[in-house]
Amino acid sequence: MRASTCKGCGAAIVWIRTPGGKSMPCDATPRYYIEKPRSGSKKIVTPNGEVISCEYTEDPHKATGTGFAPHWGGCRAAGSFKSREEHNG
Repeated sequence: MRASTCKGCGAAIVWIRTPGGKSMPCDATPRYYIEKPRSGSKKIVTPNGEVISCEYTEDPHKATGTGFAPHWGGCRAAGSFKSREEHNG
């Protein structure tokens, strides 16, 4: 996990490597989550890079675990970035 700053909005982010080898920008503040594989409306990235469907919770006693929200979900500048495939395609 590598810390940096979002070039679009200036927020603190961390880069987490997924099992597929890609780096995903996530909000730097960890969140508690309740895993909901079929019905979760949110996503969480675990410290080992697994992306899970979930719901966020503030209650650590109800939480399945702690992870990081993908930064693109809340970044006001997310639409200004292009993936490498779009840029090179």
